Amino acid sequence: MRARPFRLPALLTFAALLVAALPGSTADADAAKPLPVPYTFLSSAVLAGLKVGADPPGANDWTCKPSAVHPEPVVLVHGLMGNKATNWPTYAPLLHNEGYCVYALTYGTADQAPAQFRDAFGGLDPIESSAEELKAFVAEVLASTGAAKVDIVGHSEGTVMPNYYVKFLGGNQFVDDYVALAPLWHGTNPAGLATLSRMGNPYGFTATQAQLFDPFFASGSQMLTGSDFMNKMRSGGTPAVPGVTYTNIVTKYDELVVPYTSGIEPGMTNYVVQKVCALDLGEHFAIASDPVAAQLVLNALDPAHTKRPPCRTVLPFEGAVL
Repeated sequence: MRARPFRLPALLTFAALLVAALPGSTADADAAKPLPVPYTFLSSAVLAGLKVGADPPGANDWTCKPSAVHPEPVVLVHGLMGNKATNWPTYAPLLHNEGYCVYALTYGTADQAPAQFRDAFGGLDPIESSAEELKAFVAEVLASTGAAKVDIVGHSEGTVMPNYYVKFLGGNQFVDDYVALAPLWHGTNPAGLATLSRMGNPYGFTATQAQLFDPFFASGSQMLTGSDFMNKMRSGGTPAVPGVTYTNIVTKYDELVVPYTSGIEPGMTNYVVQKVCALDLGEHFAIASDPVAAQLVLNALDPAHTKRPPCRTVLPFEGAVL
């Protein structure tokens, strides 16, 4: 019987696989490495937008199980014209690195758009139908993780749409912490559009033009101050729902939530980032990647382990200066 030849390459391959499977191996170390967290908005959003439909780094791991330290998954809800990738290049990896199970959806995409671009721009449908999408998504997150509740972190439209779910679709029993970046609890009046709308001239268009525009941008007029939607949201005198803990983080340079104080609501915890750091020039978009706001978000989600927010120069649209 002939002896088998000694095969060094095969032996080395087997050894490599064995080492990779051991606890503390390089493969495990690579998997445990923190994800990069960019504190820039515009450039990060552009890069993320090149991959339509992609998940932001750190989000939508459907095998994730919440830890005892962070028992509630965090659901990220983007703003108008955003999507899960372009809106959350900062918060998805940041929260993942902090040990949270993180999830993000793209909602309210216009069916009229070409299929290859449909997931590029969200938040366009009526807010009520988008809230139904969020309701289904939260149910999926809870079923996957086994958690009893989720925390919400929203930006712009993503600060009011989830509250429709909370206030009118039974979401109050499934949401604990609700953190809002650039919220508009009183609606917004940019360039006087809300005033024009109350005069029967939405967007400054004729009635016929507005009817043609609404199917592609139904949520836009809903967020204007004094709209039927905002009046319903404030029914009872407040948008707040008992049992849900609200935190608002606003910037005085907000160009889309006008006035910016629309995001400040009595009975909720309110922060103006410039009162925390005068160097922060971030506006409506940059607040979604702002390191000052980011620490305030982490503090709101885990009040037992708060840290002082950093004070760094933050530029409009782009974000933090290194």
